[in-house]
Amino acid sequence: MLIYKNLILIGTSHISIESIKQVEQVILDKNPDIVALELDRSRLQSLFSKHKKPSIKDIRKIGVKGFIFSLIGHYAEKKLGEIVNVKPGSEMIKAIETAKKTNSKVALIDQDIRVTLKKISDRLTYKEKLRFISDLFKGIFIRQKIEFDLKKVPEKKIIDKLTKELQKRYPTLYEVLISERNLILAKNLHRLLKTEKTIVGIVGAGHEQEIINIIKDLDKNV
Repeated sequence: MLIYKNLILIGTSHISIESIKQVEQVILDKNPDIVALELDRSRLQSLFSKHKKPSIKDIRKIGVKGFIFSLIGHYAEKKLGEIVNVKPGSEMIKAIETAKKTNSKVALIDQDIRVTLKKISDRLTYKEKLRFISDLFKGIFIRQKIEFDLKKVPEKKIIDKLTKELQKRYPTLYEVLISERNLILAKNLHRLLKTEKTIVGIVGAGHEQEIINIIKDLDKNV
């Protein structure tokens, strides 16, 4: 958890029991004016929907590669969630439920997921596609045996290692999923900060420090 001015930024795991408890406790303790979530309207709706799986009709909007990536991501997150008996995104649902108790406004600060997936579909290189298929067959991440407790938020050194591996092997995915979205999340939080209201921001673990750094840079340029 990082604090900058009137912003409290929490890094969570989407299938972590620890994250669910932390999110609830911080919102209840701080009673913020705004709870800002790393969600867009589409992902928010999918959290409360029984049909979360991407459908074939989505291809027109997000492209074939974006659709395949979405399917794989959905499957992997679902299976990991089943291991710890936590539905993916439960910490976001808990944040919304707790925000209602504290009469906090909920702000969605992420880019539309369809835009993100379309970028992946348009920009993923041929080399990265082949590497992605190869890694799926080889089970590269399993083979590396990066072990951590799924019920907790991974330690920073583990997140950093995985992030560097992603940047090295899949620079396009790194740019679209992390670098570009960090900028979008930071800009949206920066706009909220100008209201001088107390904000609790909830983002995926690993995004926090870069978001804070960008916000500080934005403040310097005001």
